[in-house]
Amino acid sequence: MTTSGAVLGLAVWLLAAAGAAGAASPRPHIVFILADDLGWNDVSFHGSNQIMTPNIDALAYSGVILHNYYVMPICTPSRAALLTGRHPAHTGMQRVLYAQQPYGLPLRERLLPQYLKELGYATHAVGKWHLGHFQAAYTPTRRGFDSHFGYWAGHQDYYDHTSQEGPGYWGYDMRRGVGNVSWSSYGRYSTDLFSEEAVRLIHQHDAETPLFLYLAHLATHAGNPYQPLQAPADVVGGFAHINDTRRRTFAGMVAKLDESVGLVVTALRAKGMLENSIIVFSTDNGGPTNGYDNNVASNWPLKGIKDTPWEGGVRGVGLVWSPLIPDTPRVADHLMHIQDWLPTLLSAANYTAELPEDLDGRDMWPVLAGNGSAPYSDLLLDLDRGRGLAALRSGDWKLVQRTTNNGNNDGWYGPTGRDPDLEYDSARVLSSAVAAALENTSAPLAANQSLLLELRAAVTVVCNSSETTEALEHSPNSLYYDRALFQGSHCEPAAPCLFNVAADPCELQNLAAARPAEVARLQALLANYNQSYAEALSPGLDPASNPKYWNYTWTNWRDYPAPTLLD
Repeated sequence: MTTSGAVLGLAVWLLAAAGAAGAASPRPHIVFILADDLGWNDVSFHGSNQIMTPNIDALAYSGVILHNYYVMPICTPSRAALLTGRHPAHTGMQRVLYAQQPYGLPLRERLLPQYLKELGYATHAVGKWHLGHFQAAYTPTRRGFDSHFGYWAGHQDYYDHTSQEGPGYWGYDMRRGVGNVSWSSYGRYSTDLFSEEAVRLIHQHDAETPLFLYLAHLATHAGNPYQPLQAPADVVGGFAHINDTRRRTFAGMVAKLDESVGLVVTALRAKGMLENSIIVFSTDNGGPTNGYDNNVASNWPLKGIKDTPWEGGVRGVGLVWSPLIPDTPRVADHLMHIQDWLPTLLSAANYTAELPEDLDGRDMWPVLAGNGSAPYSDLLLDLDRGRGLAALRSGDWKLVQRTTNNGNNDGWYGPTGRDPDLEYDSARVLSSAVAAALENTSAPLAANQSLLLELRAAVTVVCNSSETTEALEHSPNSLYYDRALFQGSHCEPAAPCLFNVAADPCELQNLAAARPAEVARLQALLANYNQSYAEALSPGLDPASNPKYWNYTWTNWRDYPAPTLLD
């Protein structure tokens, strides 16, 4: 049986079991699906026709699309912000964590699953952790999760599940909890493994108990350098219209991610849990491309990529679906940040105890429910004094101080997916697994192609610039675009840049010279954030972490006697 056939069989079985609905939990079930390195333009509901994401689109078109949703520009900081409700500039987690580094998200930080345990939730983590593993105390099952199946480092090979972290550091990284290395996972595709684990957890769950499922996929992060992009051949074969072989494989990775969303939502319906669920779908940062990690994501037409302060690095794909949210589907234009999920989801779960005063995240549940006002007037996007890097939103304005990688990733990178030969297939959205699962809930997907297309148009970013048109005509099928075509956006690396991102979402026109008073105002706001700044935790690499000392696995090495180091 092909990969697609096996998955279809699983989906059919789940739908057939839907009649065995369990009793409702008094609190909502929460399923948080976190994609890795998914670009703004890698979901088809944002306007690209190149890679269809029918299940993700179906959730978007029946829920709330978060159109001004911000994430951190790189993996570790986003995960820290999500689970603590605090900005990484206040926890010291501004940098990416390498598997050889002896640190993690500080133990003084209380995480979302720990709060939810107080409310009686069963809490499960599946997939990527990337918040520290040098000691067991920093790993998921010691930070509030009842179980964890997945990996600890920042990436892995999709089939052999090894993580190569620089020359000489290479080991297997797939386990259940702390002590049980999952050798049986070897050779199976990571996205399938995580999807199956999520479905298993839902199927075996007592529906009277509230569930928190944190599904943090590897997709669409690159694997190891020897083969960074991987997807099953039968899935990749469905994207013959994509000429670039790398992008074609990447499309297969996205398709498997989308398929996973369908399986999870179908499982919730089969278990009778869907009507009392909150489902969040989010990326962790903007997509890497232009050579970054040998990946080929697309953030078009947003400027920049992963690990940059531009919109392409920090404005993320995000949506929330729940029958508990009235007046859906709709587009939410208010500012929201990944740090907001902790107070927001606790509010939805009716957590009544006092939260720490130093939380940066805001409770967005009243806003999402349509009876509250947007709480942000200004929003810190990035702050890393060691790198001299800062970015801030205030109303329509955005300040950027210094960029990364000497400005080499400060362009606009495709593919656009707007090629005239490609059409958006809304019929696939209407016939998707998610659409079928949402049928007969109080938040179904409307069988109205016009409405779908209206929502899609509302969240398709258009630069409204002759320069953009010139770029599209210049090279419509290219993966990369010449940033020389956008001279008005030029920023000196050390000088502050100012953009009106409401009018200019593609950051084409730097207005710093024309609006010095606005620059000064935003710099004053930034100075306030600097007063509570925490220096980045980033110790050197520990040679004792090397998997060659630990049966060629990544492990919690500081819990054991130090090995005798080899030359």
